[in-house]
Amino acid sequence: MRSVLVRVVEGVRWYVRELTGESTYDRYVAHVRAHDPDARVPSRREFERLRTDRQDADPRQGFRCC
Repeated sequence: MRSVLVRVVEGVRWYVRELTGESTYDRYVAHVRAHDPDARVPSRREFERLRTDRQDADPRQGFRCC
């Protein structure tokens, strides 16, 4: 029973992270490290700022309600 509950909780956590975009930074870091291990990886704050600026410059890249 516990393993089923753990899988359900993990599934819900994954879904919420995907829905809110929280996992985007994790995927970005994995991508940078895979392609250039010596590259500087921006902090999460820097990444979010760059992402927001890019969306503001071209609203077709992603939905922004505010």
